[in-house]
Amino acid sequence: MNTKTVYVIAGPTAVGKTAMAIRLAQYFHTSIISADSRQCYKEMNIGTAKPSEDELQSVKHYFLDTFSVTEHITAADFERLSLQYLEEIFRKNDTAVVCGGTGLYIKALCEGLDDMPATDAKIEEQIYKEYQEKGMPWLQEAVENEDPRFFEEKEHQNPARLLRALVFKRSTGKSILNYRSGEKKKRNFNVIKIVLGLPREQLYERIDRRVDAMMQQGLLEEVKRLYPYRHLKNLQTVGYSELFDYLDGHSSQEHAVDKIKQHTRNYAKRQMTWFKRETKALFLDANDETILQQIIHFQAQT
Repeated sequence: MNTKTVYVIAGPTAVGKTAMAIRLAQYFHTSIISADSRQCYKEMNIGTAKPSEDELQSVKHYFLDTFSVTEHITAADFERLSLQYLEEIFRKNDTAVVCGGTGLYIKALCEGLDDMPATDAKIEEQIYKEYQEKGMPWLQEAVENEDPRFFEEKEHQNPARLLRALVFKRSTGKSILNYRSGEKKKRNFNVIKIVLGLPREQLYERIDRRVDAMMQQGLLEEVKRLYPYRHLKNLQTVGYSELFDYLDGHSSQEHAVDKIKQHTRNYAKRQMTWFKRETKALFLDANDETILQQIIHFQAQT
């Protein structure tokens, strides 16, 4: 029988995951593992909405400010590292909290990933460069032509998954679908997944306010510092790529900010589509004042 429990706080961007995870970690006197594919990079702060200094001091966080933006960290890396973090946390606590909106990272920790052949870094860099220059129509057409089986999976509007599929196909000559086993790895801990949500209009309003706040906090200056690295995959990210376009003279600053808001809303919609697949998760309204009590009393699905 598993005696350790991992509480996963998931949901779309700007829904309030960080605050809820901190409340839960404080209740259990434990630590938080970030399941965010960009907050792990030291140089990406404002644009990734990292926890504030006060929040970081209140609870210990893992997988935050851990790597340089020049390093390429994968979901498989996260699986390996997060299991190591849990070993450390479980030496002192029976409970750990995982917080983030990167669905693949959460899947990697809770269920494990299929073993995949390595991809070619040069091919990956070239594909991301072409995507940056030519946009979604080019990417969609390339995947439809080169991996029609994957394209039929209705991932037409998810650039991250389309890019991964194209990189894999050009690197190995095979569809990434060939390596999906559907088998879940056994874990020696219970998992309780909580997916936070808000009414769409309220969530979109919070996204718009957050983007405005990021600009006031100095997001443009952060992007200027990272401009020499704009070709890196890690920086092909909402909040950064739009401002790179502005710095390159392709748009006005106002237009770039509007694009950040639009693309963040699109990303939030994709996140909710992903998390709706979680049939055993507890779905909660982030406005609910009894949310902490509901989470604590929710029984683990083992």
